[in-house]
Amino acid sequence: MEKIDRRDATGLLSQQVTAARYFFLNLAPRRVEPLALVMGGREHCNPDYAIVRRDFPFYVLEYVVSGHGTVKLDGRSHALGPGMVFACAPTTRCEIHADPRDPMVKYFLAFAGAGVPARFRRCGVSPGRARQLAAHAEVTSVLEDLVREGQRSGGLAGRICTALFELLLLKIEDTATLAPHASEPAREAFLRCKALIDAQAEKLGTLEEIARAAGVEASSVCRWFRRYQGTSPYQYLLRRKMNLAAEHLVENGGLVKEAAELVGFADPYHFSRAFKSVHGVAPRDLLRYRRAG
Repeated sequence: MEKIDRRDATGLLSQQVTAARYFFLNLAPRRVEPLALVMGGREHCNPDYAIVRRDFPFYVLEYVVSGHGTVKLDGRSHALGPGMVFACAPTTRCEIHADPRDPMVKYFLAFAGAGVPARFRRCGVSPGRARQLAAHAEVTSVLEDLVREGQRSGGLAGRICTALFELLLLKIEDTATLAPHASEPAREAFLRCKALIDAQAEKLGTLEEIARAAGVEASSVCRWFRRYQGTSPYQYLLRRKMNLAAEHLVENGGLVKEAAELVGFADPYHFSRAFKSVHGVAPRDLLRYRRAG
Protein backbone atom coordinates (compact mmCIF):
# COMPACT_ATOMS: atom_id res chain seq x y z
CA MET A 1 0.00 0.00 0.00
CA GLU A 2 1.33 3.38 -0.99
CA LYS A 3 2.15 5.76 1.85
CA ILE A 4 2.41 9.43 0.97
CA ASP A 5 3.91 12.10 3.15
CA ARG A 6 1.44 14.84 3.93
CA ARG A 7 3.78 17.47 2.48
CA ASP A 8 3.48 15.72 -0.89
CA ALA A 9 -0.31 15.86 -0.84
CA THR A 10 -1.10 19.49 -0.05
CA GLY A 11 -3.55 19.62 -2.95
CA LEU A 12 -5.58 16.77 -1.45
CA LEU A 13 -5.32 17.36 2.30
CA SER A 14 -6.16 20.30 4.53
CA GLN A 15 -3.41 21.98 6.54
CA GLN A 16 -5.97 23.30 9.06
CA VAL A 17 -6.26 20.13 11.12
CA THR A 18 -4.50 18.44 14.02
CA ALA A 19 -4.09 14.80 15.10
CA ALA A 20 -5.03 13.67 11.60
CA ARG A 21 -4.78 10.04 10.50
CA TYR A 22 -4.70 9.30 6.77
CA PHE A 23 -4.43 6.32 4.46
CA PHE A 24 -3.80 6.11 0.72
CA LEU A 25 -4.85 3.11 -1.35
CA ASN A 26 -4.69 4.13 -5.01
CA LEU A 27 -4.31 7.72 -6.16
CA ALA A 28 -4.51 6.72 -9.84
CA PRO A 29 -7.56 4.44 -10.10
CA ARG A 30 -8.33 2.90 -13.47
CA ARG A 31 -11.27 4.40 -15.34
CA VAL A 32 -12.78 0.97 -15.97
CA GLU A 33 -13.29 0.35 -12.24
CA PRO A 34 -16.94 0.85 -11.21
CA LEU A 35 -16.05 1.97 -7.69
CA ALA A 36 -12.58 2.37 -6.20
CA LEU A 37 -11.64 3.71 -2.77
CA VAL A 38 -8.72 6.13 -3.20
CA MET A 39 -7.88 7.56 0.22
CA GLY A 40 -9.41 8.68 3.47
CA GLY A 41 -8.83 9.69 7.05
CA ARG A 42 -9.97 11.22 10.29
CA GLU A 43 -9.36 14.91 11.02
CA HIS A 44 -9.66 17.17 14.06
CA CYS A 45 -10.52 20.56 12.58
CA ASN A 46 -8.80 23.63 13.95
CA PRO A 47 -11.07 26.43 15.21
CA ASP A 48 -10.24 28.44 12.07
CA TYR A 49 -10.85 25.49 9.71
CA ALA A 50 -12.15 26.83 6.39
CA ILE A 51 -12.10 24.99 3.07
CA VAL A 52 -13.19 26.45 -0.26
CA ARG A 53 -13.12 23.95 -3.12
CA ARG A 54 -14.21 24.60 -6.68
CA ASP A 55 -13.18 21.16 -7.93
CA PHE A 56 -11.46 18.01 -6.71
CA PRO A 57 -9.98 14.96 -8.47
CA PHE A 58 -12.34 12.50 -6.76
CA TYR A 59 -15.79 12.01 -5.28
CA VAL A 60 -15.82 12.69 -1.52
CA LEU A 61 -17.97 11.49 1.34
CA GLU A 62 -17.58 13.27 4.71
CA TYR A 63 -19.07 12.29 8.08
CA VAL A 64 -19.09 14.41 11.25
CA VAL A 65 -18.34 12.56 14.48
CA SER A 66 -18.43 15.46 16.92
CA GLY A 67 -18.42 19.24 16.99
CA HIS A 68 -20.27 21.62 14.71
CA GLY A 69 -19.83 23.67 11.58
CA THR A 70 -21.41 24.48 8.25
CA VAL A 71 -21.05 23.28 4.68
CA LYS A 72 -22.17 25.05 1.51
CA LEU A 73 -22.67 22.71 -1.45
CA ASP A 74 -23.26 24.37 -4.82
CA GLY A 75 -24.54 27.44 -2.99
CA ARG A 76 -26.85 25.63 -0.54
CA SER A 77 -25.90 25.81 3.15
CA HIS A 78 -26.28 23.02 5.71
CA ALA A 79 -25.58 22.96 9.44
CA LEU A 80 -23.17 20.21 10.47
CA GLY A 81 -23.15 18.24 13.70
CA PRO A 82 -22.68 14.67 14.92
CA GLY A 83 -24.17 12.15 12.51
CA MET A 84 -24.29 14.48 9.49
CA VAL A 85 -23.02 13.08 6.19
CA PHE A 86 -22.53 14.93 2.91
CA ALA A 87 -21.17 14.09 -0.52
CA CYS A 88 -19.37 15.95 -3.29
CA ALA A 89 -18.73 15.15 -6.93
CA PRO A 90 -15.47 16.33 -8.52
CA THR A 91 -17.32 19.40 -9.83
CA THR A 92 -19.26 20.25 -6.65
CA ARG A 93 -18.51 23.71 -5.27
CA CYS A 94 -17.86 23.06 -1.58
CA GLU A 95 -17.16 25.35 1.37
CA ILE A 96 -16.68 23.91 4.87
CA HIS A 97 -16.28 25.98 8.04
CA ALA A 98 -15.82 24.77 11.61
CA ASP A 99 -17.59 26.41 14.52
CA PRO A 100 -14.61 27.96 16.38
CA ARG A 101 -16.36 27.32 19.71
CA ASP A 102 -16.86 23.63 18.96
CA PRO A 103 -14.62 22.49 16.05
CA MET A 104 -15.56 19.32 14.23
CA VAL A 105 -13.98 15.89 14.22
CA LYS A 106 -14.82 14.21 10.95
CA TYR A 107 -13.97 11.33 8.64
CA PHE A 108 -13.62 11.68 4.89
CA LEU A 109 -13.31 9.17 2.06
CA ALA A 110 -12.30 9.89 -1.53
CA PHE A 111 -13.23 7.48 -4.29
CA ALA A 112 -13.69 7.23 -8.03
CA GLY A 113 -15.38 5.14 -10.69
CA ALA A 114 -18.16 5.13 -13.26
CA GLY A 115 -20.53 3.45 -10.82
CA VAL A 116 -20.30 6.16 -8.14
CA PRO A 117 -23.38 8.24 -9.11
CA ALA A 118 -25.66 5.20 -9.06
CA ARG A 119 -24.20 4.02 -5.76
CA PHE A 120 -24.71 7.47 -4.27
CA ARG A 121 -28.37 7.39 -5.30
CA ARG A 122 -28.85 4.00 -3.66
CA CYS A 123 -27.36 5.36 -0.43
CA GLY A 124 -29.70 8.33 -0.44
CA VAL A 125 -26.73 10.73 -0.23
CA SER A 126 -26.32 12.41 -3.60
CA PRO A 127 -23.51 14.87 -4.43
CA GLY A 128 -24.40 18.32 -3.21
CA ARG A 129 -26.65 16.92 -0.48
CA ALA A 130 -26.29 16.59 3.30
CA ARG A 131 -28.42 14.59 5.68
CA GLN A 132 -28.59 13.25 9.22
CA LEU A 133 -28.03 9.54 9.74
CA ALA A 134 -29.73 7.53 12.48
CA ALA A 135 -27.14 4.86 13.42
CA HIS A 136 -24.33 7.22 14.43
CA ALA A 137 -22.34 4.71 16.51
CA GLU A 138 -22.51 1.97 13.86
CA VAL A 139 -21.33 4.23 11.03
CA THR A 140 -18.52 5.66 13.17
CA SER A 141 -17.36 2.14 14.07
CA VAL A 142 -17.04 1.11 10.42
CA LEU A 143 -15.20 4.32 9.54
CA GLU A 144 -12.74 3.78 12.37
CA ASP A 145 -12.10 0.22 11.17
CA LEU A 146 -11.52 1.58 7.66
CA VAL A 147 -8.88 4.08 8.75
CA ARG A 148 -7.13 1.53 10.94
CA GLU A 149 -7.02 -1.12 8.21
CA GLY A 150 -6.04 1.46 5.61
CA GLN A 151 -2.93 2.32 7.61
CA ARG A 152 -1.80 -1.29 7.74
CA SER A 153 0.89 -2.47 5.34
CA GLY A 154 -0.33 -6.05 4.94
CA GLY A 155 -0.97 -7.51 1.53
CA LEU A 156 -4.69 -7.87 2.17
CA ALA A 157 -5.22 -4.36 3.53
CA GLY A 158 -6.59 -3.08 0.24
CA ARG A 159 -9.15 -5.87 -0.06
CA ILE A 160 -10.15 -5.47 3.56
CA CYS A 161 -10.69 -1.74 3.03
CA THR A 162 -12.77 -2.40 -0.07
CA ALA A 163 -15.00 -4.76 1.92
CA LEU A 164 -15.32 -2.25 4.77
CA PHE A 165 -16.10 0.52 2.29
CA GLU A 166 -18.97 -1.52 0.85
CA LEU A 167 -20.18 -2.25 4.39
CA LEU A 168 -20.11 1.48 5.12
CA LEU A 169 -22.19 2.26 2.04
CA LEU A 170 -24.71 -0.41 3.02
CA LYS A 171 -24.88 1.01 6.55
CA ILE A 172 -25.51 4.48 5.16
CA GLU A 173 -28.12 3.11 2.77
CA ASP A 174 -29.83 1.31 5.65
CA THR A 175 -29.73 4.15 8.16
CA ALA A 176 -30.64 6.82 5.58
CA THR A 177 -33.97 5.07 5.08
CA LEU A 178 -34.62 5.45 8.81
CA ALA A 179 -33.54 9.07 9.16
CA PRO A 180 -36.57 11.26 10.01
CA HIS A 181 -37.65 14.23 7.94
CA ALA A 182 -39.26 17.31 9.39
CA SER A 183 -42.55 16.41 7.66
CA GLU A 184 -42.63 12.88 9.13
CA PRO A 185 -43.45 13.05 12.85
CA ALA A 186 -44.58 9.39 12.75
CA ARG A 187 -41.09 8.29 11.70
CA GLU A 188 -39.52 10.42 14.42
CA ALA A 189 -41.81 8.76 16.97
CA PHE A 190 -40.94 5.32 15.60
CA LEU A 191 -37.21 6.02 15.95
CA ARG A 192 -37.71 7.14 19.54
CA CYS A 193 -39.56 3.90 20.34
CA LYS A 194 -36.94 1.81 18.55
CA ALA A 195 -34.13 3.53 20.45
CA LEU A 196 -36.02 2.96 23.70
CA ILE A 197 -36.24 -0.79 23.01
CA ASP A 198 -32.57 -0.94 22.03
CA ALA A 199 -31.54 0.74 25.28
CA GLN A 200 -33.98 -0.91 27.72
CA ALA A 201 -34.79 -4.32 26.24
CA GLU A 202 -33.90 -6.13 29.47
CA LYS A 203 -36.52 -4.16 31.43
CA LEU A 204 -39.36 -4.11 28.90
CA GLY A 205 -41.67 -7.09 28.53
CA THR A 206 -44.89 -6.14 26.77
CA LEU A 207 -46.24 -3.80 24.13
CA GLU A 208 -48.03 -1.86 26.87
CA GLU A 209 -44.75 -1.31 28.73
CA ILE A 210 -43.09 -0.04 25.55
CA ALA A 211 -45.96 2.37 24.88
CA ARG A 212 -46.05 3.57 28.50
CA ALA A 213 -42.29 4.18 28.57
CA ALA A 214 -42.52 6.11 25.29
CA GLY A 215 -45.62 8.04 26.39
CA VAL A 216 -47.71 7.00 23.39
CA GLU A 217 -50.64 4.72 22.55
CA ALA A 218 -49.90 1.00 22.08
CA SER A 219 -51.86 0.97 18.80
CA SER A 220 -49.63 3.75 17.45
CA VAL A 221 -46.46 1.80 18.32
CA CYS A 222 -47.80 -1.24 16.42
CA ARG A 223 -48.68 0.87 13.42
CA TRP A 224 -45.25 2.58 13.30
CA PHE A 225 -43.32 -0.68 13.57
CA ARG A 226 -45.37 -2.36 10.86
CA ARG A 227 -44.82 0.63 8.60
CA TYR A 228 -41.12 1.33 9.17
CA GLN A 229 -39.68 -1.94 10.51
CA GLY A 230 -41.90 -4.52 8.81
CA THR A 231 -42.50 -6.37 12.08
CA SER A 232 -44.37 -5.98 15.36
CA PRO A 233 -42.79 -4.07 18.27
CA TYR A 234 -42.92 -7.23 20.40
CA GLN A 235 -41.05 -9.26 17.79
CA TYR A 236 -38.42 -6.54 17.59
CA LEU A 237 -38.17 -6.50 21.40
CA LEU A 238 -37.93 -10.29 21.53
CA ARG A 239 -35.09 -10.40 19.02
CA ARG A 240 -33.26 -7.68 20.92
CA LYS A 241 -33.66 -9.65 24.16
CA MET A 242 -32.43 -12.88 22.56
CA ASN A 243 -29.41 -11.11 21.05
CA LEU A 244 -28.48 -9.79 24.49
CA ALA A 245 -28.93 -13.27 25.97
CA ALA A 246 -26.74 -14.82 23.25
CA GLU A 247 -24.02 -12.24 23.88
CA HIS A 248 -24.13 -13.04 27.59
CA LEU A 249 -23.91 -16.81 27.03
CA VAL A 250 -21.06 -16.54 24.53
CA GLU A 251 -19.02 -14.07 26.55
CA ASN A 252 -19.71 -15.24 30.11
CA GLY A 253 -21.11 -18.77 29.93
CA GLY A 254 -23.03 -19.58 33.09
CA LEU A 255 -26.49 -21.04 33.54
CA VAL A 256 -29.35 -20.71 31.09
CA LYS A 257 -31.45 -19.54 34.04
CA GLU A 258 -29.09 -16.59 34.55
CA ALA A 259 -29.38 -15.52 30.90
CA ALA A 260 -33.17 -15.81 31.14
CA GLU A 261 -33.30 -13.59 34.21
CA LEU A 262 -30.95 -11.08 32.58
CA VAL A 263 -33.50 -10.37 29.83
CA GLY A 264 -36.59 -10.52 32.02
CA PHE A 265 -37.76 -14.15 31.67
CA ALA A 266 -38.82 -15.74 34.97
CA ASP A 267 -39.42 -19.14 33.32
CA PRO A 268 -36.24 -20.70 31.82
CA TYR A 269 -38.30 -23.06 29.65
CA HIS A 270 -40.25 -20.20 28.12
CA PHE A 271 -36.94 -18.40 27.58
CA SER A 272 -35.40 -21.46 25.87
CA ARG A 273 -38.34 -21.74 23.46
CA ALA A 274 -38.12 -18.04 22.62
CA PHE A 275 -34.35 -18.26 22.21
CA LYS A 276 -34.63 -21.19 19.78
CA SER A 277 -37.38 -19.47 17.79
CA VAL A 278 -35.04 -16.53 17.18
CA HIS A 279 -31.61 -18.18 16.84
CA GLY A 280 -32.51 -21.68 15.63
CA VAL A 281 -30.62 -23.38 18.49
CA ALA A 282 -31.36 -23.85 22.17
CA PRO A 283 -29.33 -21.78 24.64
CA ARG A 284 -27.74 -24.94 26.07
CA ASP A 285 -26.46 -25.74 22.54
CA LEU A 286 -24.88 -22.29 22.32
CA LEU A 287 -23.10 -23.01 25.59
CA ARG A 288 -21.86 -26.29 24.15
CA TYR A 289 -20.49 -24.49 21.09
CA ARG A 290 -18.74 -22.06 23.42
CA ARG A 291 -17.07 -24.87 25.36
CA ALA A 292 -16.07 -26.58 22.13
CA GLY A 293 -14.45 -23.35 20.90
